[in-house]
Amino acid sequence: MEKIQVILFTMMFVMGVSANAQPGDMPPNAEPNKCYAKCLIPDQYETITEQVLTRAASTRTEIVPAEYESVTEEVMVKEASSRIVPVPAKYETVTEDVLVKEASTRIVPVSAVYETVTDQVLVKEASTRIVPVAAVYETVTEQVLLKEASTLIESVPAEYETVSEDVLVAEASSRIERIPAEYGTETETIEISPATTKWVKRKADKNCLSADPNDCLVWCLVEVPAQYQTVTKRVRKGCPDGFADNGDDCTREVEVPAQYQSRTFRKLLSPASSKVVEIPAEYETRTYRKLVTPASTKVEEIPAVYETRTYQRLVSPATTKVEEIPAEYKSRTYRRLVSPASTQVVEIPAESTSRTYKKLARPASIRTIDIPAEYKTVTKKQLVKKGGFTEWREVVCNADISAKMVQQVQEALKDQGYNPGPIDNVMGTMTKAALVKFQRDKGLPVGQLDMETLKALGIDY
Repeated sequence: MEKIQVILFTMMFVMGVSANAQPGDMPPNAEPNKCYAKCLIPDQYETITEQVLTRAASTRTEIVPAEYESVTEEVMVKEASSRIVPVPAKYETVTEDVLVKEASTRIVPVSAVYETVTDQVLVKEASTRIVPVAAVYETVTEQVLLKEASTLIESVPAEYETVSEDVLVAEASSRIERIPAEYGTETETIEISPATTKWVKRKADKNCLSADPNDCLVWCLVEVPAQYQTVTKRVRKGCPDGFADNGDDCTREVEVPAQYQSRTFRKLLSPASSKVVEIPAEYETRTYRKLVTPASTKVEEIPAVYETRTYQRLVSPATTKVEEIPAEYKSRTYRRLVSPASTQVVEIPAESTSRTYKKLARPASIRTIDIPAEYKTVTKKQLVKKGGFTEWREVVCNADISAKMVQQVQEALKDQGYNPGPIDNVMGTMTKAALVKFQRDKGLPVGQLDMETLKALGIDY
């Protein structure tokens, strides 16, 4: 529809220009009693399909979160140590004859003289023993790392401040003040147009191929006599004081001061940016017993035990005489030492417990993702050959389009596969439509029954 409007507008424009055209705008070497027209050659298009970029390829930055994996490990609760366990002595029951009194001789005593003496008698010798010393623990509270420290990129918005300033709206300048010059009036007769010939548009041609007969640009060459006209013209007299005469009117220069107005705007203090925010590591508090001193043994001194006894100390020995006294025996039962008491070191294994925590497998990072360009397929018509109006061509005048010629045109169109309707010797709607289609298919000028079209149809004129 838009194309038809452009064609009609062009035809109307050409008609308007031709009505007032100079002789050079008309067909050169025109002959009287012949008709000429400018015929329209339509634009030729071809359909093409192409890829159109809808969005350019780009990249975007994505934050890749840190990855963690669950790890189960053994945590030492108590270190391995050793302790001394007493091993009791072993005894066995033994019965044996024990010499109570050896055979001897006896001396008949002569009473000795004694005095009373008090002193310390060793009951048990001093010795040492190994005393187990228990391991010493202390309660320790420490921070356990739950999440490692990391960084976060945070957008920092731009900062603005409101600023008011005077803005130059119009610079100081000068303007030219104009007033019309003073004129007087004179009357004279002038020749408007010399005697000549002109092209006159014919009446509507019923055989025009266009639905609007006014679109058929058919013109006839007619003689036009010279024309005169009495006109009253203005005669220039001059300019008033203070104005300069520039030939067209009177002017003077007037100074125009500069103009200012106040405007308030937001002034950028700091542009938008990003900052790295440190994310501290996370800890939790745990309390456990920490080994200060492992279990061990120490040697403890056991002092000798003494007791006080009172006995008679010989002051002067008694005299004796030898008397045989047989030995005496008796049975006694006692526990004989098989293996002495001792200590042995028992290994105490370290105590551990299982704990499950998140182990950092990969720290958080930033990755760049390529975004491919996007295209869409567009099918459009591309101009192959620009059409337009041809040069002036000789066309068949309306008076020369006879029923015989119309019949020849109809038959020729039918022979070439076009449907002109019934062969009725009338340039009707179907005949005009078929003729226009024939002209378009053959690349001929469209709109008139011109000589080139008749030749293409095989009709002699």
